[in-house]
Amino acid sequence: MRVGLVGSGNMATALARGWGEPVLCTDVLAERAQALAEATGGEAVASNAELAERADVVMLCHKPYQLDEVASQIGGKARAIASILAGVTIERLEAAYPDTPVMRLMPNTAVEVRRGVIVYAPGTQMRDPLATELLELLGRSGRVVPVEDRLIDVAMALISVAPAYIALIAEAWVDAVVARGMPADQASAMIGDAIAGSADLLIANDIDTLRTRRAVTTPGGVTAQGLDALERSGIRAAFRDAVDAVVDHTP
Repeated sequence: MRVGLVGSGNMATALARGWGEPVLCTDVLAERAQALAEATGGEAVASNAELAERADVVMLCHKPYQLDEVASQIGGKARAIASILAGVTIERLEAAYPDTPVMRLMPNTAVEVRRGVIVYAPGTQMRDPLATELLELLGRSGRVVPVEDRLIDVAMALISVAPAYIALIAEAWVDAVVARGMPADQASAMIGDAIAGSADLLIANDIDTLRTRRAVTTPGGVTAQGLDALERSGIRAAFRDAVDAVVDHTP
């Protein structure tokens, strides 16, 4: 499957690196498309129309507001469309690309290291073997999960933002222990493995969050004290607010 990427920004680059195969690409900034082409051994092509004519599937990685503009350039030329455009539903995609198989996707940037999560919803015309081949390609970059189209924006508030949220948590945590005397380089060296190991433990426990917490929480002990402080500081409310902010902002 030859993939053409319309847009060569961070997410497009992460996906392409995770696949490990050459891609065709375009971008409003020619140097960005060229950088992605060089990184994958692919090719920066002259126009979106040329890309659509040469690719087996065109992946929309441009800005959501450019939907109609790009569709006017590649509509009728693209064999299939896969979209990572936030807030652009299957209905809108099929209106922009009538008579073309479409699939809506939402990945996170961990696809670059093949530990991503990609949710998807197929359009009404998306059929095998194309659907299977596309999902197999995406599966190289991490876990692929089917969701209803109406829930993709909610899933975005869980997976797409995760690398940024985890980075912020790690930063705040390191800052807190540095304030109590821990050298920053030591704290930074430990936090990545602490987060990764905890994630692996949670997975080993079948994502049983209560079981995982209880295994390290002695009544009245230091973990219990720390958890109580997080609850008093409003950690649950903060995440509810963050989810609402992401979903409500979706265009």
